Amino acid sequence: MAGSSLVLSDDSLLSRLDQRLYRLEGVLALLSGLAVFSLMLLAVVSVGGRNLFNQPLPGYVDWIEQAMPLIAFMGISYTQRDGGHIRMDMIVGKLRGRTLYLVEFITTFAILILMALLVWGSWAHFDRSFDFGAPLWSRDSSMDIALPIWPAKLLAPVAFGVLCLRLVLQLIAYGKAFRDNDARPVAVPLIADAATQAAMEAEHVSAHEE
Repeated sequence: MAGSSLVLSDDSLLSRLDQRLYRLEGVLALLSGLAVFSLMLLAVVSVGGRNLFNQPLPGYVDWIEQAMPLIAFMGISYTQRDGGHIRMDMIVGKLRGRTLYLVEFITTFAILILMALLVWGSWAHFDRSFDFGAPLWSRDSSMDIALPIWPAKLLAPVAFGVLCLRLVLQLIAYGKAFRDNDARPVAVPLIADAATQAAMEAEHVSAHEE
């Protein structure tokens, strides 16, 4: 669950790669948040225009369609790195040592296979839409104001590709932890105990109050 895990770091190559990828993931997550904020502004403009001038924002639904991949996909790798996706922590939390790392390795590998297939499929979907010889490089467009759809379709394989990089790093980390039976592996989310989680939440709250 979100907020119940932590990721350790050190000066190893694996940890440095984790930190660099995390910065990229943070930028993508920020773009996702900005997309949500932009849709809020568009809603205000559209509703205000309808009520005050009887003229809603042209192409409001089209812009929502363009922003949905930003909202839905851009933050998934960031969340994966921090262990924020929903999973069975009550079960995984009871595992220890090599058993835990083996289970995490198997499940992460299964996710990587799925995401690689999604990268392949979503890229094919984008490729059918993109055409250098077409107006605005697009073979299709939105229904209202004819926005090209290929930029929105491109976001899915980009986001899934970054997630694949994250999963590969985590596989390496879990494999290394299994080999060394490391009690404190880096670059992977570790389930925090109740005391650690409470301390993390208190630190998070105090940081926002300052």
